[in-house]
Amino acid sequence: MKITIALAGNPNAGKTTLFNELTGARQHVGNYPGVTVEKKEGIYLHDGYQLRIVDLPGTYSLTAYSVEEVVARDFLVNEKPEIIVNIVDASNLERNLYLSLQFLERGIPVCIALNMIDVAKSRGIEIKSEKLSELLGVPVVPIIARIGYGKHDLMKTAARVAEEKIRQKPLQISYGDDLDRVLQEMEKEIISGNFLTDTYPARWIALKYLENDELILSKGSTANPELSEKLTGMMRSVTAHLEDTMDTYPEAMLADYRYGYIHSIVRKGVIRRKDDENRLYTSDKIDRIVTHRFLGPLIMLAVLAGLYQFTFTYSEVPVGWFEAFFSWLSDTVSTAMDNGFLKSLIVSGIIDGVGGVLGFVPLIMFMFFGIALLEDSGYFARVAFMMDRIFRIFGLHGSSAMAYILSGGIAGGCAVPGVMATRTLKSTRERMATLLTVPFMNCGAKLPLLALLTGTFFGKNKALLMLILTLVSWAGALLVAKFLRLTIIRGSATPFVMELPPYRFPTFKGLAIHTWERTWQYIQKAGTVILGISVIIWAMMTFPGLPEKEAQKFEQQRESLQTSLAHANSPSEAEHIKELLQDIDSEAAKARLRNSLAGRIGTFMESITRFAGFDWRINIALLGGFAAKEVLVSALGTAYSLGETEAESGKSLSETLAKSPNWSPLLALSLIIFTMFYAPCFVAVVCIIREAGSWKWGLFSMVFNTLLAFGLAVLVFQIGSVMGY
Repeated sequence: MKITIALAGNPNAGKTTLFNELTGARQHVGNYPGVTVEKKEGIYLHDGYQLRIVDLPGTYSLTAYSVEEVVARDFLVNEKPEIIVNIVDASNLERNLYLSLQFLERGIPVCIALNMIDVAKSRGIEIKSEKLSELLGVPVVPIIARIGYGKHDLMKTAARVAEEKIRQKPLQISYGDDLDRVLQEMEKEIISGNFLTDTYPARWIALKYLENDELILSKGSTANPELSEKLTGMMRSVTAHLEDTMDTYPEAMLADYRYGYIHSIVRKGVIRRKDDENRLYTSDKIDRIVTHRFLGPLIMLAVLAGLYQFTFTYSEVPVGWFEAFFSWLSDTVSTAMDNGFLKSLIVSGIIDGVGGVLGFVPLIMFMFFGIALLEDSGYFARVAFMMDRIFRIFGLHGSSAMAYILSGGIAGGCAVPGVMATRTLKSTRERMATLLTVPFMNCGAKLPLLALLTGTFFGKNKALLMLILTLVSWAGALLVAKFLRLTIIRGSATPFVMELPPYRFPTFKGLAIHTWERTWQYIQKAGTVILGISVIIWAMMTFPGLPEKEAQKFEQQRESLQTSLAHANSPSEAEHIKELLQDIDSEAAKARLRNSLAGRIGTFMESITRFAGFDWRINIALLGGFAAKEVLVSALGTAYSLGETEAESGKSLSETLAKSPNWSPLLALSLIIFTMFYAPCFVAVVCIIREAGSWKWGLFSMVFNTLLAFGLAVLVFQIGSVMGY
């Protein structure tokens, strides 16, 4: 029997941990149609049931304040799952039951998963699940999602409720005389007018009008403008009455009464506390140190340094294996195939291009594992909390820190989810300043180039340099945000409030799933987007080739030297002629590349970019980076591969750059700075346009960021040159 089960709950309640524990490898990740909120689905097989598990976005409420809440509510309405499994944090029961009440008011079949009962027990809290089930009228199953305890009982209970098609009567809570009276009047109007009742219960529609829910109001005005306006008028009337008599408004009253209802349930013997209710819990004790005004930032820097040290130290050997494999593959294919465009495409366009990106898969995997460890333990929430003190100085909101982190503020993220995360910011000005500066973070797409250059030219101090580069990206983003907030996006900052989840020991299974998901997305991008762009760049670097006269000149020089080689008088003379032949071949390869379409564009730009130390080959790679930052490494690999002779091929890109006379630590640092700050990739620009609501902001981001990046790169290169580096 196939049953659809929706997992719902507050953020940090253990919802995704339970989803991973239930579905394991039988899950896939995508996006909800029309939005970029992550959609996870998986299959759970048990006792003849095939349960389709859908992990809804974490939400505190069914009132549409954020895109996550809209997505969760729309799924429940449109997909109509047979049952909702509502994950509730047992150690914070009263707050978590607020969402449960809204499900019950909506009349949706619910099974409550009472999660983290071990944490509650450690805090001296004992919860009687049978009593809670009796009072709420829904099944309540104690679980520990982290270790899988109770998951089979939970799924069995949920499947039984779904199979028996037990339909719950919508819960009705008394909200006081004023609101109850207007709710009854609204219900009568809604039922008599058959107003949206095909989709929602009448009382629930009335509640949404009192909460001034924009989506429901929009649907109502479309379905029946006259009746919608009448309901809105009733809402305005009771709002004015409450403001005059009680200095409050309907939405606050509804929340107060819901929490009052929850409190009355809890007091009926549901919770028994063994210890002092006001004692400090373990997480609170840790936070006294970890979020300390002075110690906190130092600990954060130490954690970041440890993350980079861990990543570079343990990924060095497998990265070497990958580089050796692709060098061997390039040599093997090069030896087996005859010279021609097909060989050039496969060796230079595909193997050297895409292989240069895939060679960093172990490094990316170790980085994502470290990040997953920090996320799942609850430490990232502390980072956002601490960063709020700094963010307010620069006119931003503490929640902007999460957007920065998602974009790669701790390295390895992506600007796209970072841009999307700005939706949670209520202030338009803070949201705009954040989404325009999140691309400055060192995302996973920039990481291969940063790792390549730091490893090649700053090998002994690469972990320290990566930490410094992370701090530079944050400082640059904040300074630009301050500039924007003082000029084109003026306005005051809004207060910051967030929930700090308790610290938890991440499960290896959860870490493995999170690490593999992100690494696989990186590999998929290398096999699709980067492969396509690499082939296009190869074609641009190959055609139209050398003019006939110039090609003949190189051929004549080669033939002359080969004749001299045949008549050489001594081994030393023959060796010297062979070296001259290699020089001719190298010059011919470089001439062909420089005369290609990409070479001509890169050479044209060189008159300006030389101030930052960039030659025409680097310019070619940077042009590819406008499409996707991962292409930077593959484009460099292709550019240097096409410019090599047969004798020079087979070396890794790192070896090639290290031995190139044009490269130096100063040039590497200049390129790193430019890469960190120049225009976002194409997909990120599209997201900025969509979120900002205007193509002008996308264009502004491309132009402003590139000019800023070039100015900084020129500054670094010129100062370094004057100082003799």
